[in-house]
Amino acid sequence: MIPLAKDLQKVKKNIDEFGEITQRVLQYLPNVLSSSEIKNDYTIHTSQIAGTTKYIRPINRNLFIYNEQEFVRSFDELKNILGKVKLNCIIEKIEKDIIDKTVYTIQQSIGAGLDLLVNQNSARKHAGNRFEELIKVVFTEIGVANKKLVLQIPYETEEGIKTYKCENDLILSPYSEVSSSINSLDEKEIVVSVKTTSKDRMGKMFIDKILLEQFVGHPQKVIGVFLNDVQRKENDNISFTLVSGLFMVYSKFLTKLEGIYYLDPPPNASKKPYSDYMSRFSELISGDFRNLLTS
Repeated sequence: MIPLAKDLQKVKKNIDEFGEITQRVLQYLPNVLSSSEIKNDYTIHTSQIAGTTKYIRPINRNLFIYNEQEFVRSFDELKNILGKVKLNCIIEKIEKDIIDKTVYTIQQSIGAGLDLLVNQNSARKHAGNRFEELIKVVFTEIGVANKKLVLQIPYETEEGIKTYKCENDLILSPYSEVSSSINSLDEKEIVVSVKTTSKDRMGKMFIDKILLEQFVGHPQKVIGVFLNDVQRKENDNISFTLVSGLFMVYSKFLTKLEGIYYLDPPPNASKKPYSDYMSRFSELISGDFRNLLTS
């Protein structure tokens, strides 16, 4: 078995690989965590090893599954629920909770392991990469064709035609395979921005939607999938990073996205008018994706 640090930085290609790495981290954490601070619904864990203090990203106590055996049961249930979604069965609220908690635990376990075992810059990069891969395999599990796509947009310069590469984290398709290409987007498909946080990235989604629609010449469905919008503040506190007022201004005066989905929504997401635009990830997986693909 490869060292945990390398495993955390390795591409994950299916749901079982995510289950295995999560179990490894849940086995590892009790041996290295030294102390913790509780702030509202979040825990900030600290690890002191060989005179070095490291802090783990804030963990939502209502979502994270610390116990390995409990996680294994929840993970098995997740796979069963995703199978039900694939068969277009009705998903109950308790099953939606399992989706959110299990997927959140997978991603935050990976993030916590990276915080402890990998340098900060690499940890941030790999946490983002694993999150993209995780969301991709979840859609694969429910039978939705998908792929990452870099749209190539040509523009003229004095030196001739150059190409701007517009990277789309994920394309979801109602067809058996994705129809969009590097030169065009299918109007029935969904462009998904997958980010661990909206901080410094929310505006780009709106601009990209405008740019994509101008380039392809038709309306294009665009949604965002975020892990959370919370970060550690100093050593023992938290702060929320969603700039909700800016989100509403963008939605009113730039363009309207087809949806924003969080595994761990910030407090404002449950309040009007933000709740008209923002939902839990499980709502996307249990039905919204199908409505979006057929609209």
